[in-house]
Amino acid sequence: MSRPSSPDVVVVGAGFAGLYQLHRLRGLGLSARVFEAGSGIGGTWYWNRYPGARCDVESLEYSYSFSPELEQEWEWTERYPAQPEILRYAEHVAERFDLRRDIELDTRVTAAVWDEESARWAVTTEHGETVTARFCIFATGCLSKPKDLEIPGLDSFAGPVYSTARWPHAGVDFTGRRVAVIGTGSSGIQSIPVIASQAAEMTVYQRTANYSMPAHNGPLTAQAQRERKANYAAFRDAARHSPAGLVGKLPTENALDVTEQERRRAFYKAWSAGNLGAMRRSYADIGVDIRANDMAADFIRDRIRDKVTDPATAEALLPSDHPFGTKRPCLDTGYYETFNSPHVHLVDLKKTPIEAITATGVATADGEVEVDDIVLATGFDAMTGALLSIDIRGRDGRTLADAWADGPVTYLGLGVAGFPNLFTITGPGSPSVLSNMLVSIEQHVDWISDCLARLERDGVTTIEPNADAQAGWVEHVAEVGQATLYPLAKSWYLGANVPGKPRVFMPYIGGVGAYREICDDVAAEDYRGFDLEKASASMS
Repeated sequence: MSRPSSPDVVVVGAGFAGLYQLHRLRGLGLSARVFEAGSGIGGTWYWNRYPGARCDVESLEYSYSFSPELEQEWEWTERYPAQPEILRYAEHVAERFDLRRDIELDTRVTAAVWDEESARWAVTTEHGETVTARFCIFATGCLSKPKDLEIPGLDSFAGPVYSTARWPHAGVDFTGRRVAVIGTGSSGIQSIPVIASQAAEMTVYQRTANYSMPAHNGPLTAQAQRERKANYAAFRDAARHSPAGLVGKLPTENALDVTEQERRRAFYKAWSAGNLGAMRRSYADIGVDIRANDMAADFIRDRIRDKVTDPATAEALLPSDHPFGTKRPCLDTGYYETFNSPHVHLVDLKKTPIEAITATGVATADGEVEVDDIVLATGFDAMTGALLSIDIRGRDGRTLADAWADGPVTYLGLGVAGFPNLFTITGPGSPSVLSNMLVSIEQHVDWISDCLARLERDGVTTIEPNADAQAGWVEHVAEVGQATLYPLAKSWYLGANVPGKPRVFMPYIGGVGAYREICDDVAAEDYRGFDLEKASASMS
């Protein structure tokens, strides 16, 4: 198939953001090429195939809203969809809207360089092709680049080493195997119960205990789907204007203002809801007052003690070094109960750090545990890793890595000063990972697409944030973040999981609805904070 060497737009990434962006570009009549490093579409849900991989946002919310027909025709099978079902959904969308013809798989973008004279981006792929485009849109995902490992001796291990972020597509059978799992974040919490059900012996190496609540997942009934589909438009509108892109009643009371009996009743209700935001929404002060947060955290710790029979193991599993919700909390199916099995063992790395990986196992201060397989559930270089792995150069040849040397700076999470005609979908400085990603993706894609239509109509050559507007937004993002408890945790929200990464609170905590209003106001005020340069002739 012949593809244009000079399309209007290059899109990097064919996950949910890239797919919808391509669909919108088609509607604008703009030519586009989409480059995807994977051998298939789906982004996160193409790569993350580890046992138990599942979304922690309900399927009827974690789905596109741009097409009422799509909403009505697709049938979900579970409350919380597993990876294979989400990938099938993405593939259905690509087929239904004929998106594949503009997507090039197995094609990693290595560089994007702005050319001042032509006012175009030169985008180079790993295959040596260079494409020039008026606009470059990065749909690279917030959790797509696995973090580098600091574990000595990993290469010396004689057996298989698996990463939850790059799981073999054929799957892995752990039946009768001795397995080490390193990491107890989201992918560890989801995969450990499933792997344990097969393994002969499992040793879990935990650096930081996490808060997790029962998902209460189950089949999605036909009646539940009919009820939602009958009122989808109103539901979606409510989600778009909610704090996290998730519909739910907002709290009006503070935990500190009610009796202990009332708090326990509210906490039990949240615990039983099987909902990621239920506990945080139980009281208004949980995210901003450490005393209220401690009450919720103590309740969760008590529930963990209820589930784990061995007191020493239970105590090791209790999160104690960060307030509840300041690291991504998890939903699980049988995670804590897994540690009641006699063949499952927990190693607390705060007490006995890993000294080395040997040819036969994992060595700590307490000695070596021999294993057949190692599973790395060690997380991502979040939010900036995928972008900084590409050699992106803006005006005067300045690299994005240089511009972000002290942490990411953006205007609205949509663009970067000094990088004209470049857009980042759910970039740092936007709600992104603190929200339902599908809601935030659609909002960004729609904003970018409306912007491109305006530029085309008015013959504008370039658009980029001005430095003052960007500095003001970065200051606002930091100020709002500081008003919460989030900075008290050494989380990937701040880059704390990656040695040497600047400690900056990267997402915007001001709320999806409030952020949407800000973005809409910026556009309505002739793209306030952006510098627009008109062409001397038509852009067409």
